[in-house]
Amino acid sequence: LPPALLHHLLDRIRSREISADQLGLFAEWLDTEPEVPNEKWFKRLPAMTVCGQGDLVKTFLTAQQLPIGKEIF
Repeated sequence: LPPALLHHLLDRIRSREISADQLGLFAEWLDTEPEVPNEKWFKRLPAMTVCGQGDLVKTFLTAQQLPIGKEIF
């Protein structure tokens, strides 16, 4: 993970007040080794949305923000 991207993700966790519970759900989803497209994608969790492109997670959104890309189920 590029350092600048890691700092961006940590900033989004803090600024959007993403809870440890939501991060736990995100970790559980990652443990399933999900297949994601090389294009922009997003995964909705109960109180946040994970957005990525290809193999990289790019940002975290609140549940009220609109993601861009293909939804992953």
